[in-house]
Amino acid sequence: MQITDYVFHKINDPTGIMVGDRYEFLLNVEVDEDDELYTESGLELRVIIAAEETGARIAHYNFIDKQTRGALEFGLEDEEEEEILAYCSEKLA
Repeated sequence: MQITDYVFHKINDPTGIMVGDRYEFLLNVEVDEDDELYTESGLELRVIIAAEETGARIAHYNFIDKQTRGALEFGLEDEEEEEILAYCSEKLA
């Protein structure tokens, strides 16, 4: 999986319930044709990052088919989660 582009924004918490800040990242990702995640229309990975005093973590994520805009029921492997978290943390710095 390779990240080709991204956008992100801070999520507003009008209730003040959440500790720290939340950011939504939309990562355009490419996967090989033989990967089970492959779709002809392409994929996005939507990631919610929780940034707190103790550090950043992935609060939630899901893959999205670009054509149907539907969520796909696939998960990241542990090392992929670490890579995504590092990528997003770098962009926040």
